[in-house]
Amino acid sequence: MQLIGASLASAESGRVVIELPFRDDLTQQDGYLHAGIVTTVLDSACGYAAYTMMPEGSSVLSVEFKVNLLAPAKGDVLIARAEVKRAGRTLTVCTADAFVVSDRKERLCATMLATMICIQKQ
Repeated sequence: MQLIGASLASAESGRVVIELPFRDDLTQQDGYLHAGIVTTVLDSACGYAAYTMMPEGSSVLSVEFKVNLLAPAKGDVLIARAEVKRAGRTLTVCTADAFVVSDRKERLCATMLATMICIQKQ
């Protein structure tokens, strides 16, 4: 997240918000944030949301995810909001929505359904 300039805006049990200011070097040929960047932010938001509900000393990894890109991502900032739908001992299912903000108005641009796994440290 540091490499692309994203930051954790808020975190609470089962919910996380990550923000990414728009940068030209993160865009594709038409000037929209690259789908890989949007997916990265959504994946991280889901991972951290799941991690907030995992035991201390554990770590989190993505098992699978599905992304729907709903609109071109161009604006002042990208905001990803993730929440846990079901937390299990091993697998946690999360959803996240990505919004682009322009002129203080949010527009949904992508959504994710993800499964995360809890890795217990030994």
